Amino acid sequence: MHLLSPLGVHVKKHLRLLAAQLFAAALVITVFSSPASADTPAGDTQLAAEWQTAWDTQKFYDTTPPAAGSGRSRAQSSISITINASAKKVFAAYSNINNHVGMHSFLKRVVTHKDWFKNGKRHINFTAVEEIPYEGAIVTSNTHAQQRINADALCYETDTWSLPGVVTHQKIVFTKLTSGKTEVTEYLTFDADTSLIDFVVANGVASHEVTQAGLKQAIESGSI
Repeated sequence: MHLLSPLGVHVKKHLRLLAAQLFAAALVITVFSSPASADTPAGDTQLAAEWQTAWDTQKFYDTTPPAAGSGRSRAQSSISITINASAKKVFAAYSNINNHVGMHSFLKRVVTHKDWFKNGKRHINFTAVEEIPYEGAIVTSNTHAQQRINADALCYETDTWSLPGVVTHQKIVFTKLTSGKTEVTEYLTFDADTSLIDFVVANGVASHEVTQAGLKQAIESGSI
């Protein structure tokens, strides 16, 4: 088991509080979420159908900013971390979304729906399943995503959608340092209802910071 630094532990506690506030503010717990259940093929089939519906109706691949007066807002942030390993090793481990499972307390599994190559990039359609404790119950939150990996350029992009209407566009860049280390920079764009955008950004950035810290420790220790 990999333990987070005191800062990481503080971020995890803050993330839990922010997530609870976000769900409460949006009033979506009983409407859009369901109790966590055992992994089953039928469940994964349902997730695949939900992914396709989100892709077709929400068009979360569209990077156009929210229109003025739409009631939605965009915010951007970036976070970086230096990992003591070669860029090739860091890229292979970090870009594998399955290695993100367990790096923070909510993400429990990743369900891959399609994996293929197009125009020199590897495309992966997947759903990340999170289980969030809230008032004595477990709320299941599904994030539908497409990842596009460019191994030659040492970068990848991910577009996501999750309730309540949160869209992210992410670009993760891996830079070789002269010391043999690798700098990983995540450029994060968030689209959400204006009333929720501050919660969404705080929650999203904190989640990515915790995952970064976990991946750094796992890669440097050789466990992934």
